[in-house]
Amino acid sequence: MSAHILTVDDSASIRMTTKIALSNAGYTVTEAVDGADGIAKLSAGAFDLIVTDLNMPNMDGLTMIRELRKMPAHTGVPVIFLTTESDGEIKSQAKAAGATGWLTKPFDPENLVKIARKVLGK
Repeated sequence: MSAHILTVDDSASIRMTTKIALSNAGYTVTEAVDGADGIAKLSAGAFDLIVTDLNMPNMDGLTMIRELRKMPAHTGVPVIFLTTESDGEIKSQAKAAGATGWLTKPFDPENLVKIARKVLGK
């Protein structure tokens, strides 16, 4: 059974790029358009990994992580930030909120797949 990954980004082109890269690597991918949509999808299903942007309308990635960590079914799910931000303070906040890793845009899709494999152990 392949791992199920939730990608959360307000950019359609980033969602498409991440979905193609992860799907081609054999993962099942569900997309969300912002943090609020991500929380709704998390409430409806189980995921093995979450890849999220930081800056999004309605609910940003940090808030989404804080909310998902309150959900017992998702407390241990790894979260990778995929964002243009590289500020050390924001990275510290993300880690404190429960983020597992960080990948800066623009990104190499092959690197995303490598990180997913490492985090998932698959």
